[in-house]
Parts: sequence; structure tokens; C-alpha cells
Amino acid sequence: MKTLSKARVGIVSALAIAALVGSTLVPATAGQYEFRPAVKGSGKGITIGYIGLDDAIGFGKDVGDSIKREAKKAGAKVIYCDSKLDAAKALNCAKTFKLKKVDGILNFQPVASASAAICKAGPQVPVIAIDIEQDPCQDAFMGADNSYAGEVTGKALGEHFKKTFNCEFDSFISLEDYGVGVVNAARMGGYRTGFESVCGKIGDKLIQIDAGRLEPALAKMKDALTTLPNAKKIAVVAINDEGIQGAFAAARAIGRDQDIYAGSQGAAASAHCDIAKNPNWIGATAYFPERYGEIGVPYLIDLIKGKKVPFQLKIKHVAVTGDNVFKLFPASKAKCA
Repeated sequence: MKTLSKARVGIVSALAIAALVGSTLVPATAGQYEFRPAVKGSGKGITIGYIGLDDAIGFGKDVGDSIKREAKKAGAKVIYCDSKLDAAKALNCAKTFKLKKVDGILNFQPVASASAAICKAGPQVPVIAIDIEQDPCQDAFMGADNSYAGEVTGKALGEHFKKTFNCEFDSFISLEDYGVGVVNAARMGGYRTGFESVCGKIGDKLIQIDAGRLEPALAKMKDALTTLPNAKKIAVVAINDEGIQGAFAAARAIGRDQDIYAGSQGAAASAHCDIAKNPNWIGATAYFPERYGEIGVPYLIDLIKGKKVPFQLKIKHVAVTGDNVFKLFPASKAKCA
């Protein structure tokens, strides 16, 4: 992989954001791009290496499937290697890509601190990072507009607390993933910015927990609720849908699921039924993982062919609530019946 760092475009500053409830399309910000399906035959003779997040996670599988679909459409070959959330496995993926002489890499490995070693181990070819920065070898970063997306859901949660409780709340629990580095800081900070824009400072009511995935959220959310025995108005946010699914499961296990009001990021297919049926899941910001390949594949092919590509390739996020989830994702309606 290349060792040339790219100048990083700053995270979008706070903007006037449409409230999630009653809104669908989130206003565009700098660096957001439309999905761009691959052109038939555009990748003929090209081999793409793809380091996956983890196929056991719905979001990760959707991303991988979309990359394979678009690469096939383009006529490119994909060598797929699942990191399974493990930096050592991702490092071996990079070494394999070097032996296989791939022409470019899409990298969705989740351990930001391991990116330099992974870059060094792989071939010097164009790299597009997916959702987690892969310094120093990324030529472009595609995925979430993290700070902005967090603000959207955070503001929606604030609006709910304002309407329902006059902005009174007992605690603000933030289920984070410290391993993804700046992505975590941007997305989770965005939640707080959005919420505070409606309900004022969170202050010492903030509880930050490294539990962004299903399993740790299940365990640690139960512990957190135990420390808040009398709390009935708890805001909960997570770096993804899985964290909120774990939070509700933990709360239900101790009869406290009506005490939490949540917002998430991703709106992956695995969360559609929960968003539709659970009135306490206030909303989510959709990333359309099932379409990530429509940005990653065509822009990586451009890089491989020597064309210039913007460094920031951000998704145009869409706000999802129980009211509009089946309008946005009609295929999920039958599965949730």
C-alpha cells in the first residue's frame, strides 16, 4: 500500500439540521456524493482487494455484498478477506493482497491504531478507506459524514425529550467504540452537539461506555442501569444499530426498557423491524450499507486508472423513523409483519 498521506479534509462544522422526526432527506454538506453504480466493463482486467469488517454483522455483510455486486457489474475480480474485527486478521489480509498482486484496495478493517502496520504490510496500490480512517495509505475516505450524521440523530432525540419531558432527563448514555478512533470522536460528539442544541448542556449526566457492539452493550448497559435505579428518562445513543439493540435487550431483561429513549447510526436492514415497532427507538441515520459498493468500486477503479478522486466521499444520509422506515425500505415490511 502507498505510504503517502493525503491531506485530510476537516470534519464538517455544525450546520442547521432538519429534525429527524417528520423529515426524510438530510441536507447535503460538503464532500457528500451521490451513489454511482458501476459501469459495465469498466473494471475489466482489474483485481480489487477488499478487507471486510465482519460478515457476522449485518452492516458489514451488506457492505461486502454491495462491493461484490458492483465489482461483478464492472467486470472486476474481488479478493475478499474478512477481518472479523481483528487487526491481526486484517494484517494477514494485506499480506495476501500483496502476494495476489491486487490493483487496489477497499479497506473496512475497524482497528484504527493498526492502520499504519496494515498499510506497510500491503502492496503500494490505491486505497479507499471505508468508514474508518486508514492512515497513512488512504487515497480517499468513503462512508459516513460522521459528525453531521451524529448531530442529526442527537437533535432528533433532543426534540423528543423537549416535546415529551420539557428537556428533563436523568442521564445520557453514550455507547462508543474507542477502537475506531476519530470516527468514534466525531460521531459520538455529533450526538451530543445535536442534543445540546435543543436541550442545553448534558454536563455530568453524560456516561460514556466502550460498548458499541451487541455483546458488550448487552453486558455493560445492564450494569449502567443498575447504577441508575430511579432513572426513568434516559437518553441512549450508540455508534451503530447493534449497540442500541444490545441496550434494549439488556433493559428488557431487567424490566427497564421503557426507561430508555434511543437513537442510532446505520439503519441497517437488521434494525428495520426494531425501528418500526419500538416507539422508544426515536430514530436512526441511514447509511445505506447495501449501496456502499456504488461509491467504493467506481471511485477505486478511477484511482487505479490514474484519475483524480476527491478525498472525502461521504454518503448522503437519510433520516429514518418508525413512520418512514418501510417507505424507505419497502422490502423490509414483509419481514417485519
